[in-house]
Amino acid sequence: MFSVWQHPFLNVFKHLKVEEWKRSTKEGDVTTVMDKTLKGTVYRIRGAIPAGNFIQLPKTSTQSLGLTGRYFYLLFKPIPMKYFVVHLDVTTEDSQVIRISFSNLFKEFKSTSTWLQFPFVYEEATGPVKTSKTELIGAAPNCVRWTCLQLDLQIILMIYLNRRYSHIKSIKLCANQLVKNIYTSDLSFDPGVTISEVRQARLALNPMPREMSFPVPKGEKWHDHYVFIRFPTDDSQVLHDSVQSCLPHISGSQKPVQQLPQPVTDSRAIQDRVSLIQQITSPMAWSHRAFSVKNSIPEVNLTTGLLETSFLGDQKACRKGVLAGGDATITCATNDGGIDVYAHNMGKKPIILEDPKLGEITSPRLTKSETILTKNSSRHRCLLPDPILKLKGVIGFGGCSTKWALWSKDSSYLVYPCHAVIVALIIETGEQRFFIGHTDKVSSLTFNGNSTLLASSQMGPLSMVRLWNFETGKCLSIFKTHIHSICFLSLSYSGAVLCGVGKDRHRKTMVVVWNTASINHGGEVTVLAKAHMDVDIQALKIAFFDDTRMVSCGRENIRLWRIRGGTLRSCPVNLGEYHALEFTDLAFEEGHTANREPEDRTLFVCSRSGHILEINYKNVTIQNARRLLPSQTQPIHRKGKQTFNSGPGIAINSISISSTFCAMGSEDGYLRLWPLDFSSVFLEAEHEGAVCSVSISPDGLRVLSTTSTGNLGFLDIQSRRYNTLVRSHADLILAFAVEGHLKQLATVSQDNTIRIWDLVTMQQLYDFITTEETPCAITFHPTQQVFICGFSNGIVRSFSLVVSDLLVEYKRHRGAITGLVVSPDGNFMYSSCSQGILTLYNCSTQQYYVLRMLSNVVCQDAELGTNILVVNGDSSLLALVGPSKYTVTIMDASSLDELLRIDISILDLESTNLDSALDICFAPVSSGHLLVSTSSNRVLVLDVKTGRLIRQLSNVHQVACSALALNENGQFLLTAGDRTIKVWDFQMKFNTSFQCSVSQVFIGHSEPVQAVAFTPDQQHIISVGDAIFIWDFLAIHEKASKGSVHWSVESSPSPDTGPNIEKIGNAASGTNGIPRQMIPVPSLASPPHLDISSKPPGKNHDVFSLSDDERTIQKVPDPSVHVEKKVDENVNCPGKTKSDTGKGRIMEPQNNVRPDSYKHFIARFRTSSLPTKISFPKNNCEHLRLKAVVGYNGNGRGNMVWRPDTGFFAYTCGCVIVVEDLHSGSQQHWLGHPEEISTLAVRHDARVLASASGWGDKKCRCQIRIWDVPEGTCHKVLFHHETEVQAMAYSLNDRFFITLGDYSDRTIALWNALTYELMSSTRFTEPVHEVAFNPFSANELACVGQGGITFWLMKQWGADINLQVHRVPVPEEIGLVELTSICYSIIPLLYSGTNAGQICVWDIGTNRCFMTWEADEGEIGVLLCSGNRLVSGSNTKRIRLWAVGAVQELRLKGSGARSSSVFMEQEMTLDGAVVCASFDDNMDMGIVGTTAGTLWYINWAERTNIRLISGHKNKVNEVTFSPTESHCATCGDDGSVRVWSLTSMELVVQFQVLNQSCLCLAWSPPGRSSRADHQQVVAGYSDGTIRVFSISRTEMELKMHPHPVALTAISFSVDGQTIISGDKDGIVAVSSPRTGITIRVLDDHKGSPITVIQSRSKEYYEFGLEGGELWLAASADRRVSVWASDWLKDNCELVDWLSFPGPTDPKIPTNLPPSLAAFCPWNSSMLVYVGFGLKEEVLIYCLSQKQVVEKIPLTYFATSLSLSPGSSLIAIGHCERLLRLIDCMSKTEQDFVGHNDAIHLCKFTPSGKLLFTVAYNEILVWEVLGPGATASREAKNIPFGPWIAK
Repeated sequence: MFSVWQHPFLNVFKHLKVEEWKRSTKEGDVTTVMDKTLKGTVYRIRGAIPAGNFIQLPKTSTQSLGLTGRYFYLLFKPIPMKYFVVHLDVTTEDSQVIRISFSNLFKEFKSTSTWLQFPFVYEEATGPVKTSKTELIGAAPNCVRWTCLQLDLQIILMIYLNRRYSHIKSIKLCANQLVKNIYTSDLSFDPGVTISEVRQARLALNPMPREMSFPVPKGEKWHDHYVFIRFPTDDSQVLHDSVQSCLPHISGSQKPVQQLPQPVTDSRAIQDRVSLIQQITSPMAWSHRAFSVKNSIPEVNLTTGLLETSFLGDQKACRKGVLAGGDATITCATNDGGIDVYAHNMGKKPIILEDPKLGEITSPRLTKSETILTKNSSRHRCLLPDPILKLKGVIGFGGCSTKWALWSKDSSYLVYPCHAVIVALIIETGEQRFFIGHTDKVSSLTFNGNSTLLASSQMGPLSMVRLWNFETGKCLSIFKTHIHSICFLSLSYSGAVLCGVGKDRHRKTMVVVWNTASINHGGEVTVLAKAHMDVDIQALKIAFFDDTRMVSCGRENIRLWRIRGGTLRSCPVNLGEYHALEFTDLAFEEGHTANREPEDRTLFVCSRSGHILEINYKNVTIQNARRLLPSQTQPIHRKGKQTFNSGPGIAINSISISSTFCAMGSEDGYLRLWPLDFSSVFLEAEHEGAVCSVSISPDGLRVLSTTSTGNLGFLDIQSRRYNTLVRSHADLILAFAVEGHLKQLATVSQDNTIRIWDLVTMQQLYDFITTEETPCAITFHPTQQVFICGFSNGIVRSFSLVVSDLLVEYKRHRGAITGLVVSPDGNFMYSSCSQGILTLYNCSTQQYYVLRMLSNVVCQDAELGTNILVVNGDSSLLALVGPSKYTVTIMDASSLDELLRIDISILDLESTNLDSALDICFAPVSSGHLLVSTSSNRVLVLDVKTGRLIRQLSNVHQVACSALALNENGQFLLTAGDRTIKVWDFQMKFNTSFQCSVSQVFIGHSEPVQAVAFTPDQQHIISVGDAIFIWDFLAIHEKASKGSVHWSVESSPSPDTGPNIEKIGNAASGTNGIPRQMIPVPSLASPPHLDISSKPPGKNHDVFSLSDDERTIQKVPDPSVHVEKKVDENVNCPGKTKSDTGKGRIMEPQNNVRPDSYKHFIARFRTSSLPTKISFPKNNCEHLRLKAVVGYNGNGRGNMVWRPDTGFFAYTCGCVIVVEDLHSGSQQHWLGHPEEISTLAVRHDARVLASASGWGDKKCRCQIRIWDVPEGTCHKVLFHHETEVQAMAYSLNDRFFITLGDYSDRTIALWNALTYELMSSTRFTEPVHEVAFNPFSANELACVGQGGITFWLMKQWGADINLQVHRVPVPEEIGLVELTSICYSIIPLLYSGTNAGQICVWDIGTNRCFMTWEADEGEIGVLLCSGNRLVSGSNTKRIRLWAVGAVQELRLKGSGARSSSVFMEQEMTLDGAVVCASFDDNMDMGIVGTTAGTLWYINWAERTNIRLISGHKNKVNEVTFSPTESHCATCGDDGSVRVWSLTSMELVVQFQVLNQSCLCLAWSPPGRSSRADHQQVVAGYSDGTIRVFSISRTEMELKMHPHPVALTAISFSVDGQTIISGDKDGIVAVSSPRTGITIRVLDDHKGSPITVIQSRSKEYYEFGLEGGELWLAASADRRVSVWASDWLKDNCELVDWLSFPGPTDPKIPTNLPPSLAAFCPWNSSMLVYVGFGLKEEVLIYCLSQKQVVEKIPLTYFATSLSLSPGSSLIAIGHCERLLRLIDCMSKTEQDFVGHNDAIHLCKFTPSGKLLFTVAYNEILVWEVLGPGATASREAKNIPFGPWIAK
């Protein structure tokens, strides 16, 4: 969220006080000079070396500027004839630091994952036009001018790196340049206009603020003196500016203000400029791509004379570059070209350009919609779906080593590396999850204690470490370790500390410890300590009981480590006689339990000599030593159990300890289980190779083991059965083959094995091992259950899959087999070898025999791909690489007669190097093409009859393409190069090449890909190299022979007239045009018809299918819809029932996976339960009344309603409906829902409100409540949906009411809105996201979901109703998207949003989509339309206002429409994803809700947004009050401290600390300062710091760090001169809020978190101890200490120590209730305690009598406690969502409901008139009523009566 203090813009130099150089730094020749042009002081940076002369903001690299503005403005001027450099370090939302640099030193655009380099180029306006890009690069010219550079950092990061921008970390301005200032803002300013000009011309522009603008002489224009660069320009902004600028030509007699749009009429200049742009940005020769230009170019009307030129590219996301300063706007396709900064004007004006391969150039702002076209202009489109591949499974294990495999905490997952991919295997199902991102082999893995955080490292000179959120699979952080070849990682149990071991650049052992505590909150990883040493380390682990302690072992050493004072220190264990051993692994005694002191732990260390040492951790000595010996000589078939004795031992590689036994893995291949006394082996398992690692599962039932041969499995102790989960090749995989019928995969590897795999289960079926030869090639016979393999010694063998044995062996070759293939008809087999021999076999029978052999035919070069022999689809032609690598030969497949020889080396006329063939493959027979990949990184398409070059693909990969594959219909091409796979749209039509072809790139392999191919069913892709990767191929295969769909420029054909709805695909993919992809350009064709009904479009009822039987749909069967009549006669019964279709079968959901849409409501996870017993007040004499609710539930969907005409405004918070008067702020609260409310709907007359929530019991259905608005009462409760209700709506006439279930329920129910009887119910097989009634027809509605929209027409006859349903899929050209939002517009238009950010426009008269545009970068979840204005809200936090008046004209007139298109009027960025919105009829003002828990008031006319309702998004940890009760303060897990007005409950001020949680809070008592207005709030944070905030000055006054761990309680002393704080380790610190010095530290409660600290005044000598203050501290172990103190005299004495007993029942819950204590305000000698004890009760303890004097029974254990200072009331919160109020005078108790979770906090105000209760983030404010509320505060020492027998 944009920081308030940085709005509307921030002067960076002023903010940092650059002139003082305290928060910034300068180096070299940096001085201030007076500039005559600007008439002011500027900074001059100059020097021969730019890197040695600079200004850096902030002072050090460890600091961060934290500038969150989206736009970066630099006011600078390059020094003539010099070079300059600017660096920006930008932080992304995932905490990755990206450097963005631009300079005239750079020759071309370069990018890495962490650095973007943009060249800065100038172009002379006079003289001949330069055509070479290199001639334009260099030093700044003499006539350079002052420049304002605007960078859109959000768009730059999104386009080039696909990352989300967070803030600017640092800025570095290097020589040589003059700098005026730097600014940041969330607004895009235009320097060429003034405020008065904007108002008079009504331009939608933001004029440049006076502080940022350069001085302009009176009567002259800004652009005549200065240069403005905007890079890049996002789509919406370009559209907005252009539309506002396209005004009629103005005569010269008009006023200057009206002359802002200047026409550009010089056609020749425009053509020259476009030509120059082409020469600069194109890397290829333009002679082959000449423009077909119209004879005349129409006049262009643009603000400041801008010519806007669009390059309609072929990628899904288009990049933008801007020729700012009055030149042009370039919109380009995203391709791999360079990016330049280019200038053109009367001096020299720089602009930023992109360098893609250009496809189409159009001018969307030409007055007659003329178009400048290239020859291939209309053929470009995106490769859909995106992504087209999805990784399904990986077969393999290891890579760097085979010792890394981890259990998850619940023992359900096994996590292990497979080269560069991390695999999480679900043991029960065999499914795999993947963590992809490493670029080299993973070298180590480690989990934290609860398996929520996973750390991984990779090989390489500078190893990279990634931290993952294991549950979501998201990479939280990536950082360089500066360790060479990191070999070991260990995460602490809490996940706050990470330790790594590797080598430094001097090959010395290096140990580094990082702080990872804040990584889950977006923080950065920092180095805590590091050490260099010469000792060897083979294993290192952080002690699970202490994050600061570690243990390591290695050759001749065992060391204990500890971090202290920021340094890492180690202590060696005295090994004595064992000093020469090589230690391999270590393990601590017991498991992850912290109920023992560290000194009691025993450390087990194993060695390669078989020794196991037991180390006393406290004394750092060896307390026992054992040795594993081999068994005595016994018969081979019988092996004895091993013992510990003397003699030669067995090398132990790994050890794991549980509470009952020990597991060891040894070099002899055995996994052995021992009791802890190591008396004898009780279970063992033998493996094929050495056991590298063992690990006991957390539940102790399984033992994981890995072997050196690449096997991974576990031993089930109960069943004594070993399960192998993963097998893998131990070396590089050379080739593979797929058998289609049995779905089997065969692979050969350099590990001398042949393995057969099951493609479904990914398990190994067979393996064949050879010892003296390596298998090189393999293939399956297409008709026989046989596979053939070629070996390195020239032998070809065939094997039977039936008997798993060798059939025939052929020794016809003298060199290694290089090619092996069987013809598709199964009649012939071909083999080739490295000696150039080609052999033809007859394989139509079981006995193969040789037909012909040819010598010196096949290429003998070793640098070839896997497919140098290929046969075409009809088995008629054989193609091979040979006789040399420069030629490809085509032969007759049955006789080997040569038909054609093609010389590859001469096909590239521009290259000076000879090109050679690497890999070949045939296209489908009908095309007659052969594909050849070459050493020059090209793919050639050759005609198999003539050898002519048809087309070519250049720059396929960064290295040569090693493998090719085409799918069976020739539409998609696979290429493999280096470690990547690319998928290309092969049927795209191109001019002479497909240099601009569309592709998608996929990574995952850590070594070069050896082979890639489609499976026979075309549903999957297999790639091999380091491992076997199986990919799902997601493309829809087109059966039409016409190829891919292209833009239609003539007329739309008639729709498909077939009777079946399944002909949708053909109807939509014939020659129909597609909906518009880019909004600036109206289509030149009539809108295409996308109808799918069986009848021609006409009246509305013609497009629907009639259903006579309401239980099923007739005539047009739609597999995704099922309609049923009443599913339950008693619809109001909450019991759960199944829907009977009337045909004897139950309709159950098939898939409950959450769809790719944020629209669906997911209730927040809670561990609390509903109460089973409630004590209601007698005679309705309630002591509490709910007064206010603070916050809005941003987790809901559509849970806010506002009716501007009636003023009705309601929203939800948890399970409460809040009805608020927007004028007075008063609230009504409607209670009744047991669970979190998901959505709301209001009737059109605003007299009835519907709300929906879960039922609270999984056995029952969720409930829908119908409320009477005037009365505020619920008069109906409906039960139908089984999970959650997603959306609800009333019809136009308020006669019908529709409810929609979520993705699990998938049911739409239609109700009678008068009686609320269920009329019909429909269940979908796919999730539905939103439903809406037609506002102009009460009997029509529509709903949207996965891939389509469904139209409904209701016809009612009496009590019966007929539903006519018609489902229309999304046009396939839009892609595989989900329609996520819907709204009706003026007849007959309907708008729908997608999860890809598109808005589709539908004609409901013909049920077709005729237009779409890219409206956002994220999912559009909210759409509202009224008249000609449309509002869209998305999960990118943006809400946008669109002018859609042109849509109706576009629908009717197509290309003849005068209006160009829709355009965006305004945009606002809020603080979260938009989940609900409501606007007035004019769409001028409205209310919008976000996931951040905020309701915003939006006023488009005034361009303002105001927070109406706000609250905490995360858990609220504390509430405190000012002494005067004018304000209160809250703190939360989000690190915020918020101060509220207690009268209005409006947010006054907020203090935010990033990456920390604020856990406790206290307000300074009265008399804290001599100034009455000096009030302070002290807050404790999760990093152990304390911050003191001044409320009056709204700033932080002091920061202290008295604790090493998180604070849990804090309080001021009675006089306010001292702060008492407690942490989670039980340490209490006493600090001064003036000096920040820690006065005293008390460790009496050490070992258990402090839960409460409270202080009160006392008589000075009360209890016989000096001091005027009495304070208590309670800890979680049921202990309370009471102290008397006089802090001025440094006196603090213990008054009493209370220890309360706990239950002895072994069934103790995991989450214990807290131990809470408080002084009794009305009896000074009493203390009240609640906690986990023998019974659920409140204990009253008398300090003077030293005993419990009273016990008050409770129904449940308490989770919060508060005593009223103004009356004898005790408030207690329970985990059962119950609030209990106990009146100690009347001995009565009352229970209150209203919260949706456990009430973990309750707090009375100082007067006792109000009570605040908190459950997670819900804050309820209760007014205290009754006699207790008026009790005098003067009443003291009220005795407690006998509540129960003492």
